Amino acid sequence: MPPAAVDTQGHATAVHPLRLVRATADTLAGYGLLVDTPEECAIEIVRWPAQGWRPVDPGTGDQGGTVEGVFEFEWRRTTLHGRNNAVNDEYVLGWSELPNAPTAAGDAPNREQVYLHHANYHPDGGQLFFPLDRAPFVAPLAAPGDDARPEDFVTFWFDGSQGLYIHPGVWHEAVFPVSDRQRFSDRQGKVHARVSIDFPKEFGCYLAAPLTPALEP
Repeated sequence: MPPAAVDTQGHATAVHPLRLVRATADTLAGYGLLVDTPEECAIEIVRWPAQGWRPVDPGTGDQGGTVEGVFEFEWRRTTLHGRNNAVNDEYVLGWSELPNAPTAAGDAPNREQVYLHHANYHPDGGQLFFPLDRAPFVAPLAAPGDDARPEDFVTFWFDGSQGLYIHPGVWHEAVFPVSDRQRFSDRQGKVHARVSIDFPKEFGCYLAAPLTPALEP
């Protein structure tokens, strides 16, 4: 049964607001790294886990390598679309208005926040996002662990001068541009395994990640 806070169309009726903090080497500790030079950023690849008591042979299980391409983001009114050319996939990443909220066609979109319905982590490797357009963006992240809850997520603010490297196992949902369109250089593990959370189904809410830089100290 879905939580009581989900309506008959499957839309959540509750919102969990996230804190917004400036991305620094200290605040990102445990989640990832700030990146100045993407060419010098090594992608961590996690060895394939042993299935029983016999270990995986040394030098095997981590040979899949990486894949890279341009990750394109575009706001279409209140909906954020993403295309990851590195893995040839497309997504609806979030909304600036709740999906079940009526909006007039002529109204200017409210871009004070983005509402997330989903997050995932990659158990097989890390992921690099480097802003090609050098514009601000945010990234909601949570520490590794399958018991992650909405209150475990924090939104990090980037001014666009540096990129973000995310460690394997860290919860994320791509990154979220402040401007209408933005492109990122994306590099990640080629296996591209994903483990996901569906916030409306599991917790009856959307996560609200701020897009405006009212930063905590």
